[in-house]
Parts: sequence; C-alpha cells; structure tokens
Amino acid sequence: MPRVTLTPDLSFSRLIYGMWRLADDKDTSPAHVEAKINTCLEQGITTFDQADIYGDYGAEAVLGAALGANPALRDRIEVVTKCDIVAPCGRYADAPVKYYDTSRAHIFKSVDLSLQAMQIDHVDLLLIHRPDPLMDHAETGKALDDVIASGKVRAVGVSNFRPWDWQLLQSGMSSKLVTNQMEVSLSEITPFTNGDVAFHQHHRQPIMAWSPLGGGSLMTGNGQLAQHLDKIATEQGVDRAAVAVAFLLRHPAHILPVMGTNNLDRIASISDALRVELDRPTWFSLYEAALGHEVA
Repeated sequence: MPRVTLTPDLSFSRLIYGMWRLADDKDTSPAHVEAKINTCLEQGITTFDQADIYGDYGAEAVLGAALGANPALRDRIEVVTKCDIVAPCGRYADAPVKYYDTSRAHIFKSVDLSLQAMQIDHVDLLLIHRPDPLMDHAETGKALDDVIASGKVRAVGVSNFRPWDWQLLQSGMSSKLVTNQMEVSLSEITPFTNGDVAFHQHHRQPIMAWSPLGGGSLMTGNGQLAQHLDKIATEQGVDRAAVAVAFLLRHPAHILPVMGTNNLDRIASISDALRVELDRPTWFSLYEAALGHEVA
C-alpha cells in the first residue's frame, strides 16, 4: 500500500477507510468493528476517517468501543476526525437550527468530546468540516495552532473548503494546513475544472476525496460512463468501484480516496483499485464520459 506524507512525522495510507456509516450497521459490536479494522490493515489501509457528527454524533463512540476493547489497535492506525457542524440531533438535539461553529471554545470542546468518545489521547488529523461564514480566521487559526501544541492533535486541515477559504484560514495560523477533504469523483468532476485540484496540486497539498463512488451512483448507473467503467473492469478483472477509484489514484495531485462500506467483503476488495492500470487515453475516456462531452 503506497503512503502519502502530510508532515515529516505523519503519513497516511493512500486508500482511507471512511466511517461515515459505521453507526448505521446492524452490528456495531466491538468485535465486528475490529474485524473491519483488521480487514483494512491486512491490505495496508491504516488511516480511518471519522467526524463528530457521523451517526448523529454516535459513530466515534462505536469506534471507541472497539479501541477500548483492544487498545493495541490504536498504535497501528491513524485517526482522522472533524468538527464545526452543529446539527439538531444527538448531543446537540436542542440546537434551534443547523449551523457551523469555528470558535475556539467549540473546537477545544469538540476535540475533547471526540477523544473521550474514541477512547484515545490524541487524533492524528483534525479537519474543520465545513467553511463557516462567521469564521474569525485569527481566532480559529490560533485555536488550531494551540490544539496542536496541546498534543491532542498532530495535524490540522479542512474539508469542503474552496481555495479562498483555505487561504483565509491559513493566514491566521503559524502551523500548516495539510489537506482538504472534498467531494471528487467521476460523478463530481467539478474540482478538476474549477481550479480546486490545481490549487492544491500547485501547493503540494494532498487531497482527501470523499464519496469517490458518487454515493454509490457509479455502481448502479447506466450510460456511456457506466459502459466505459464496465469495459475497463472486465479487461482488468475488477469491479466498477476499483476502476472509479483508480481514476482518482492516477492523477498526480496525490488524491487519497475515502472508501466507506460496512460490508466485510467489499472492505476486503478496496485495494483492488491499486491493481488497475489506466494509460492516458483510457483515463481521458472516463474523463470525457464524466464531463459529458469531448475535451476541447
């Protein structure tokens, strides 16, 4: 499994296991969660993506139960989590409206709650989950610097930020933002055309890609793109998912797809994407099908 360096002392597996739906599984027992983790580790997938809001603020505790039952697992994995979304459910059930909170107090409170829920003493990467229109970049930036200094977080980044959002927050910080997790896939090709991928590639900042299968739409869709995916998948002895993920891996921006499934067999096949070879014409055949027209 290739690895991507984010800081001199922190690297991630090129493929990341996403835990967005971890709490939705019919079996959330520590043993079953540990089985998912071990299935990832057997492929060299060591990075696990969480967020405080996942599972109505319950998914981190599901992971935490597994880590509490087998503390040795913690030393074998990197844990990512996110904060700043306050939604009227779970611990914030009394919130009058969904909103974002990038205040210092909320960031520190969120980190402490995440550590408590996951039964760990630090997270490897903390992401600001959504751009906050009310963000005071100086306050938020200083809070992120300080949460790193506290030892509770090793590195920080963002999610769903545009380049100007990134630059504003970075201007209020002394530490470096190390990644932007954004939606990018063959069903959401916009980051390749609006400058988002180019911005981070220019600054050598790896991108984490959420929903790399388009929320499952790439597995069930028909049409020209589906035909291309099926043709390549048949030729290379994999499924559509492997080809769709390989499309992202082929790009020189060092995109890290975040793959989420509760099915152990599907987890075991995540690394099939590494076996797919896409030459330039084949990559462009997928790109054109995703765009819906020939490149100019």
